[in-house]
Amino acid sequence: MKPIATGCREVGGVFEAADARGLAYAAASDLPMELISPYRYREAMDAEDVAAVDVLEIADAYRNIAARSDFVIVEGFDAIATPIAWDAPHSRVKDTTDLARVLNLDVVIVARNGSGCLGASRLALEHAQSCGVGVIGIILNDADAASSPDAETNLESLRNVTEVPILGRVRFKQPVTREILEPLLQPFGPPSFKGKG
Repeated sequence: MKPIATGCREVGGVFEAADARGLAYAAASDLPMELISPYRYREAMDAEDVAAVDVLEIADAYRNIAARSDFVIVEGFDAIATPIAWDAPHSRVKDTTDLARVLNLDVVIVARNGSGCLGASRLALEHAQSCGVGVIGIILNDADAASSPDAETNLESLRNVTEVPILGRVRFKQPVTREILEPLLQPFGPPSFKGKG
């Protein structure tokens, strides 16, 4: 599930979320896009878009998917503290941690592996923990083809500055390894990698 998707292209009058479609394809899911990704936008979200997001509607879609699936992975939106909804102007902003609490989910922090990774990872971790959300671990993501010196040392550096498990590193344009996936899927029994949702 990817509750909120931006950068969508319009196909037949409907915004198509390539990431969400890819997730559905990888999971061999035939669920409708309206369920997998209830909020889809062509551009980055503006204040009007954020005001329109209903976390409870996302929770209903999640429960619907969960009822039809062995397990559900929910992909977050941008950084963990990025606003995803608010009830009224100047009210408390809701972010990914609010959604995680409503869905009763722990989170995995996926950090861009490069300069600034340590600080960003620690801030995301502290934000999640201060909001009462459990953190399963951190995955480093090589978002760039060229590796930087920081990218080569971040994995070990993170292990030295946090007690949260560092689940591994995903190389540029490479699939997530089984070693990273297994701890995430452990609560659901032995991974079959043939899920429906």
